[in-house]
Amino acid sequence: MKSKLSFKYLLHFCFLLILPAQGVLAADVKVMISAGFYGVYEKLAPAFESATGNKLITIRGPSIGDSPEAIPTRLAAGQQADMVILDGEAAENLAKRGLVKHDSITILALSQIGAAVKLNAPKPDISNVDAFRKTLLAASSIAYSDSGSGTYIANTMFNKLGILDQVKSKSIKVRGPPSGEAVAAVIARGEAEIGFQQVSEIIHTPGITYLGPIPKDLQPGFSFAGAITTNSTQPDAAAAALIRFLSSPNVIDVINTAGLIPAPRSK
Repeated sequence: MKSKLSFKYLLHFCFLLILPAQGVLAADVKVMISAGFYGVYEKLAPAFESATGNKLITIRGPSIGDSPEAIPTRLAAGQQADMVILDGEAAENLAKRGLVKHDSITILALSQIGAAVKLNAPKPDISNVDAFRKTLLAASSIAYSDSGSGTYIANTMFNKLGILDQVKSKSIKVRGPPSGEAVAAVIARGEAEIGFQQVSEIIHTPGITYLGPIPKDLQPGFSFAGAITTNSTQPDAAAAALIRFLSSPNVIDVINTAGLIPAPRSK
């Protein structure tokens, strides 16, 4: 009963939110989205579709990286989308390249990198930077994603810790959705001893023990943002309504449950 009431509430709120744009909405809206915010989007999309009559066509891919499925690669190759939801820095880079409208970029949530080991495996210490460094050096294998968090880990964090040479040969880059999988799935099968990815992509994976976020001093300050593309074929109002809905205070509980942190809102 609670979930039905919650959905009806969201539906009512969503209707009020997009009411001023009625008459220009009723479209197929193509959304390119990375994995970190997908859990929130997946839960809220039905309420938005029901209230607006729009259909959300979802295309998944990493925020960055060399994969042909990566959102910047798709857009640069001319693939059409009406809006993107991805890493905030990646959204800024897309704006600099003229692929999204800079004034449409809206931070939807903040994110941390978390760590996981296989279920029932010993729990290593990641409580502070020194303990974390020792854990990485002692690990037999380390897995990270091919998107934003993994790029940060491989190119910045290992160097910051002064351990790149020691861990490079035992590090595994995991290709993410849509053709790949979450790092936590690799950990659950025992194919790597410890894995790192954004918390929202780890915590709901079966077969793992979530260790918590990596030390605060090593967090890169990730965010997720929504933005309207410059090759959108729909009126901006259709995508803008979805961005307003996903950034509303009324969806904070969904964001928290997904393992993300609600973005601060200007008063």
